[in-house]
Amino acid sequence: MKTAPAGFLSRLNNQPYVLIGLSTLMWGGNVIAGRLAVGQISPMSVTCLRWFIVCLLFSVMLRRQLLAEWPIVQPYVRKLALLGGIGFTLFNALFYVGAQYTTAVNMAVLQGTFPALVILGMAVLFGAAITPVQALGVLVTFCGVAIIASKGEIATLLTLNFNRGDVLLLIATMIFAGYTIGLRDRPKASGLVVFAVLATAAFMTSVPFLATEILMGASYWPSFKGICVLIYAAIGPSLLAQVFYLRGVELIGPSRTGVFYNLVPVFGALLAVIILGEPFHLYHAIAFVLVLGGIWLAERKSVRGMAKAATICEGEKLRSEK
Repeated sequence: MKTAPAGFLSRLNNQPYVLIGLSTLMWGGNVIAGRLAVGQISPMSVTCLRWFIVCLLFSVMLRRQLLAEWPIVQPYVRKLALLGGIGFTLFNALFYVGAQYTTAVNMAVLQGTFPALVILGMAVLFGAAITPVQALGVLVTFCGVAIIASKGEIATLLTLNFNRGDVLLLIATMIFAGYTIGLRDRPKASGLVVFAVLATAAFMTSVPFLATEILMGASYWPSFKGICVLIYAAIGPSLLAQVFYLRGVELIGPSRTGVFYNLVPVFGALLAVIILGEPFHLYHAIAFVLVLGGIWLAERKSVRGMAKAATICEGEKLRSEK
């Protein structure tokens, strides 16, 4: 008989929208953590050490499971190592470096292109159909991100100036879109085991970035606040959010999962209001409604299709029982 916590976790593991929502919430919280980390811990220290903590936890908690499922994972090791190195380490490195040369407005707008990049990539690589309603949903969510980025002032968007930081941010966004698409064909092992391989690759590939930062004299010993940020980054955005996101992609596919990514800047803005005490404006509410409305539009046909399929399956089950 399952215990209450085990039953709850089992139900949670089959709720893709809850899992993806929690992922984007934790990634939104990472924006706040990033602000709190300024002057407290260096960027590459966070990037490398958070994956070290994740790997350390996995080595203790999942040692037997990793050994048991290794034969399933082994044929995919090179692909998973590539996804971990590119999707985690390279994405974060480009993101941090690009942030030094561009504005928060440009960063939010460029990241808002993520769902469209995933849907386009799925269409080009796998022939996935793009419905008009799905395209409209992506456009509406992007409008929500643009409102958050411009703080409700359209004139701000019209005067955007793009520089090398924006190029790096766009490349980073394309990389994470490619990582999401790459998760489509992963080994049939448990999500934790697959993620353990991804995290190991992320740690190993992030070491040279930290070494370079140290050699350049840009690294420094973290303060107590910096250590707290590191712990949050390791447990939340790096561990739980990635595992939940991985499971979400497994349940509903890359294209549908990608649409939810635009919740990240919305959650980031709302958490800034709650945690950092930043003022809440009307444009925050409008952006939140647009992003959720866009997701609803993009998901409406998929949800109807799932409901129809479930009805058909239930009817077939009843007929077979008669």
